[in-house]
Amino acid sequence: MTKLITALFAAAVLVTTASAATPPETITFTPKSGKVTFPHKAHAGKGCKTCHAGAPGKIAGFNKDKAHALCKTCHEKEGKGPAKCDGCHKK
Repeated sequence: MTKLITALFAAAVLVTTASAATPPETITFTPKSGKVTFPHKAHAGKGCKTCHAGAPGKIAGFNKDKAHALCKTCHEKEGKGPAKCDGCHKK
């Protein structure tokens, strides 16, 4: 019985580990105001919930207002990263 439980636990860990998605190093958005390439790897140290709010892989309702509220506000607060239009948007 112990071997069965151990085997089931090991299988569950293996399946969970194998199905966990590795986030991309960069993410590119293409709004009308110019392409934005987001360095995901550089932001990973902040913790997933900082941007994803409990929904890894997606930022619900991500749009211009959400991006500016989340990204630009954080850049201004931290004093790091671009905070002007052409700092993110490249035509």
